[in-house]
Amino acid sequence: MQKSFLIILIVAIVGAFVLFQFAPTLPAYIAFVAGVIVTSLIFKLVPETSSSHATEEQYVGPTMTLYVGNLPYRVHEGEVKVLFGEFGPVNSVRLVRDRKTGRRKGFGFVEMSESGAQKAMVKLNDYSFQERTLKVREAKTQDSEAADRTGTDE
Repeated sequence: MQKSFLIILIVAIVGAFVLFQFAPTLPAYIAFVAGVIVTSLIFKLVPETSSSHATEEQYVGPTMTLYVGNLPYRVHEGEVKVLFGEFGPVNSVRLVRDRKTGRRKGFGFVEMSESGAQKAMVKLNDYSFQERTLKVREAKTQDSEAADRTGTDE
């Protein structure tokens, strides 16, 4: 919301300057208000293309959760979603943070379509991303970890 407001404000100021240049008899405040109104209308009419939009539909077919290791510490969920989105629909991205400091720990989990996850594992494991070599594996579930500890197969 804050980004939209700042963009509207900047465009309104630029619009007011342009209007004032073409109609110097028009008071500057009227040009500014006209710029705000026009920019607001444009933002309302153009659909939002943000990948984090709340109404975005979730993939409902078979999914797989991937472990993604050696992520850059400054990476954001949206960047990871775009990277993995090249291989199939992504339902969620969770980057793990340290509880005390709130800093990212350099790994996370991506839930996406099963077919896309298979492709992503092949293409993105050992892939150089923002100067880091990613490690991409199928995430272990708590059930598989329990089976590993007891030595039984399900």
